[in-house]
Amino acid sequence: MAPKGYSRLQIGLHWIVVLLIAAQFVLDDAIGEAWDAVERGAEIAFNPLVAAHVFGGIAVLVLGLARLGLRFGRGVPAAPAGDPPLQRLAAHLVHVGLYALMIVVPVAGGMAWFGGIEAMAEVHEVLTSVLLAFVGLHVAGALYHQFWLKDGLLLRMKRPAD
Repeated sequence: MAPKGYSRLQIGLHWIVVLLIAAQFVLDDAIGEAWDAVERGAEIAFNPLVAAHVFGGIAVLVLGLARLGLRFGRGVPAAPAGDPPLQRLAAHLVHVGLYALMIVVPVAGGMAWFGGIEAMAEVHEVLTSVLLAFVGLHVAGALYHQFWLKDGLLLRMKRPAD
């Protein structure tokens, strides 16, 4: 049986990952410049913004895996009863995509940064854009529920039910 709502831990991890992913986009210029220098064979000095991007990516990966573990272990609340099947499918696919991207994007970035694999840098860059699109779909869906359907769905990520 599905829980009535998300736990405090699930909600906290959700918002921490939101902030980390937002920070990754803010720190994109620094890591991009550093990667360009690496590709030219230049020596790069320590840059705290680059380190923040790298460690932020590792945190997204670790917390994304923790969220998946909680999702499978504790479960998640059921979709609103009135949602049509196509809408449920779209929501499910967006969530699957978000979780997959929270794992694959940092792994590709790590393979590029730590392994020097240029192809993974390209994969990381392309999938970062895909992640942004999925985040946009997720936010649009939440706002649709909040302001169009007015079904209180957004409250599930605000108030714990544990």
